[in-house]
Amino acid sequence: MKLAKRLVLTTTALAAVATGTLLSATTGQAAASQPARSGVDAPAALKVPDGNRLTGVFSAKGVQTYTCTDGAWKLLEPAATLSAKNDRSHRPVALHSRGPVWVSTQDGSAVNATSVANSPRTGTIPELLLKATATRGTGVFAEVSYVQRLDTRGGVAPTTACTGTDQIGVPYSATYAFYKPAN
Repeated sequence: MKLAKRLVLTTTALAAVATGTLLSATTGQAAASQPARSGVDAPAALKVPDGNRLTGVFSAKGVQTYTCTDGAWKLLEPAATLSAKNDRSHRPVALHSRGPVWVSTQDGSAVNATSVANSPRTGTIPELLLKATATRGTGVFAEVSYVQRLDTRGGVAPTTACTGTDQIGVPYSATYAFYKPAN
C-alpha cells in the first residue's frame, strides 16, 4: 500500500511539474566548451574537484515531498523535471526523483548520486555537491562524476507539527550542473 501511495504521489507530482513553466539554463555545446571548473557560479564548498568538466546545465522545477515522521516533517523524495534553455517548448529532458536519480527522457541514461557537501541558504533548501554512485546507459548522463544543485528556491519543509502519515509537496526550483571526467 505504501509503495502504491508513493507511486501515485510521485507520478502526480511529476505530471504537475511537467505542465508548469520551467526556468532557463544552458546546455549542450556551450556548456561543454566551458573550462573544467567554471561555467556555473558555486560556493567554494561546492566546487567540483579538478579533472572534471562541465557537460550540461539544466533548470529544474518540481516539489520536495515531505512525510510526517514522529510529529515532524521529514524529506521523502524530490520530484522534478529538468529542461534545457535553448528548447523554447520547455520539453522535459530529464526527470529527478528519489535516490537521488536523474533519468534522461531522451535517451534513458541515468545517474544516481549521494550528497558530499552542502551550502545552506536562508529560506530555501541548501545548495549541494553530489558525487555519482552509479550511471546507466550511453547518453547524456553516462559517466557523470559530479552533480551540483545550485540557485535553489523554495522546497523547505513546513515548520508546523504534523500527525499520522501526512505528506506534502513543497514547490522548488534549482539549477543542476552535471560533470564528467575530463579524460
